[in-house]
Amino acid sequence: MMYRNDHYGPIDRFCAKHPRLGISNLAMYIAIGQAAVGILDLFFRGALANLLFFHRALIFRGQVWRLVTFVLIPSSSNPFYLLLGCYVVYWTGQMLEREWGTVKFSLFYLCGAALSIAGGLLLGAASIYYIHLSFFLVIATMYSEMQVLFMFVLPIKMKWLALLDVALILLEGVESGPFVILLALPSFINYFIFTWPFWSMKLGFARRRADPQVINFKKAQRQAQKKARETGGYLHKCAVCGLTDQDDPNMEFRYCSKCDGYYCYCANHINNHIHIHND
Repeated sequence: MMYRNDHYGPIDRFCAKHPRLGISNLAMYIAIGQAAVGILDLFFRGALANLLFFHRALIFRGQVWRLVTFVLIPSSSNPFYLLLGCYVVYWTGQMLEREWGTVKFSLFYLCGAALSIAGGLLLGAASIYYIHLSFFLVIATMYSEMQVLFMFVLPIKMKWLALLDVALILLEGVESGPFVILLALPSFINYFIFTWPFWSMKLGFARRRADPQVINFKKAQRQAQKKARETGGYLHKCAVCGLTDQDDPNMEFRYCSKCDGYYCYCANHINNHIHIHND
């Protein structure tokens, strides 16, 4: 199932009103920053990461840069997984920015970081890993049937990979305690905020907007039925030949969507008449 944001909420309206906000290619800068920190730490034995990661006690002692620099901490120190993780951040981030636009993607990242910081100040720690994981979860929501090569070999649908990631986090929470779940919670909250139009439709909280033409057709039909009940006369009358459903009960009648006023025509003239326009 492909998700399209057909319902414009406050986030989309804000982005539309402020088209110049946002950082273009934000995911690329984050991926480059993480790669640089990871590669440098191979030589400094983790000393650089120790200066950058989120630590509540040290932040309260004045090391406030950690409120920002924790986004540059890579998910792995292994060179292979380091580069793979940076590539995934870049790929998913760029894909999401193309789908949403620069402003909305930047806002998504900023809100995710802000929620993680708030959670980190309560828990004592914060991780950027779950924000980057939420990139993939959003894409899997929009393109659930899209296939990717798992471990570059096995084709698998995005939705199953997303469910696997969530299941692994829950399993880790069961094994290591609820702290892992609490650490990931801000990013999941951010994910649901920005994908709420999809979930509101999925859970039945919102209805799709009907086409205006469909509404007008139904309105015209109700008016015709009301008139027939009031007058005891016909329900449908062809605007070309004047044939009614009383004259020929077996005749099919249709409304023309190209005529102004939604005129009714019999089966013989629905495709063979001059369209009526008011102007």
